[in-house]
Amino acid sequence: MPLTTALFTGLTGMQTNSQLLDVTGNNIANVNTTAFKRSIVQFETQISQTLKDGSQPSGTLGGTNPSQVGLGTRLAAIRRDFSDGALQTTGVATDLAVEGNGFFIVNDAGRQRFSRDGGFNLDRNFNLVNNSGGLIQGYGVDDNFNVVDGVLQDLNIPVGVLTIAEPTTEVNFSGNLNAGGDVATQGSIVQTQSLYATAAGSAGAFVTAATDLSSVFDASGANLLALGDVVTISGAAKGGATLPDKTFTISATDPGDGSSFGTTVQDLLTFYEDIFGIDTATSGGGVVDASGRITLTGNEGFDSRLELPNGSFVVNESTAPAIPFQFTETQEANGESARTSFLVFDSLGNPLTIDLTLTLISKADEGTTWRFTAQSEDDTDLARQLTTGEINFDNEGQFLAVTNNQIRVDRDQTGAVDPLNFSMAFEDRFGSVTALADVVSQINAFSQDGTQLGTLEDFTTSEDGTISGVFSNGLIRDLGRIPLATFSNPEGLLELGGNSYRPTPNSGDAVIVQAGTGGSGRIIGGALELSNVELSEEFISLINASTGFSANSRIITTAQQLIQELLASVR
Repeated sequence: MPLTTALFTGLTGMQTNSQLLDVTGNNIANVNTTAFKRSIVQFETQISQTLKDGSQPSGTLGGTNPSQVGLGTRLAAIRRDFSDGALQTTGVATDLAVEGNGFFIVNDAGRQRFSRDGGFNLDRNFNLVNNSGGLIQGYGVDDNFNVVDGVLQDLNIPVGVLTIAEPTTEVNFSGNLNAGGDVATQGSIVQTQSLYATAAGSAGAFVTAATDLSSVFDASGANLLALGDVVTISGAAKGGATLPDKTFTISATDPGDGSSFGTTVQDLLTFYEDIFGIDTATSGGGVVDASGRITLTGNEGFDSRLELPNGSFVVNESTAPAIPFQFTETQEANGESARTSFLVFDSLGNPLTIDLTLTLISKADEGTTWRFTAQSEDDTDLARQLTTGEINFDNEGQFLAVTNNQIRVDRDQTGAVDPLNFSMAFEDRFGSVTALADVVSQINAFSQDGTQLGTLEDFTTSEDGTISGVFSNGLIRDLGRIPLATFSNPEGLLELGGNSYRPTPNSGDAVIVQAGTGGSGRIIGGALELSNVELSEEFISLINASTGFSANSRIITTAQQLIQELLASVR
């Protein structure tokens, strides 16, 4: 066997250890590279020269082993270690880390790439991109902010731009209605002085519901109203809450199409019923009695009491104000009741105030019954009342049932969806209305699902990759979802630089799954995965590479010396 063989054997050792040094140097260079995966070098022997084959034992001789001389070493593989790196919390919403086997999916100029590097940011179009401008792929949402799985698309998070308002669909109440209070038996009654239909005054006929308003006289025979007069109802109150001013004009005829107020006393009675929200099905409403007095009977319950102070009926307030009618309370409202106001929102986010009054109307062995009336000044027609219904409680004060709790608020000519429909819930897993004996009745709306206008202010990413937007109005809505890709053999991926990979025939195709499923691992928001390079191991590898390289160089040096000795022996 020639000495030159040792030269080439030492050369193979120097070459492989040089490659080990290259790989180790690359690992150390990327010790601070986000989500970098270190490489591991493996060597194998080269072919061996067989000097003698082995033989099997015979009856007279034992067996012999083969004699071989190795011809050096070579690089067997450079494997990538895909174990997780440590996590570093950054607090930046766009930073994401994968704890598991998954990869982010990136659209790199139309080419699908995969990466563990979650150092993302938003570009000027609010697309989620990586540091190279690659578009992060995920699933979008529909018009109702429901994630639509299936087709990958660019993820867009328009912080500071996206706005949202949602109409109310349900309002939840809690509180207690005092079942120990008195059952309501009557509502408020307010009356004017006697009015007459002729200029003869007290000697003439009393007005009726059909009398024209322009033909109404007082006891002295003075005409109280004229065509073209503008009537203002000001300072009226219901249940202690002052109502906004309302006006109408006395015209010559009643068009009969509801587009304006008519001219009869009945039109005035209907006007009062509308602005006070009087439920004519359960109370007297507005009538003219036998003495020609305009009479208003309000809803039962103390919190439904009517108040029409002197001076509340004003004619031509802005020009020549006059007060033709004086109202006097002749009966007080009674009965245990409760009143509350709450906000709901239409489809444009407009806040609407709803007044809710509940009145105790019966007590029985089975429990108590309360009548509720919902009213609103924000209803676009004149009538204040929205609906009325009943709530039943058992003899332990627990909620049983409710009727007519679906509320309709007219939003005609407002630009919003017309009407706004929502329901009132008096029993909920977080709180219910009860009817137990107490000092007073109290009820409140503790939650409702509508909101006014809000702007996307921030977002978070959950472990399953769902991106949730936080709006300025308190809403939290899904904006999309980031899936992960897994491979049957991730070591078969080809690194492209820029912390990205592409599949090869040996890696298998990407299987796209929701984070947390299929062995993909979970996504950690506001964090980055660090390099999994362990410097202590790399320094040992450096020592091994240096030692191996030096040792193999000694083989070459020794072989060279022997060759020189051989050449010198023939001189």
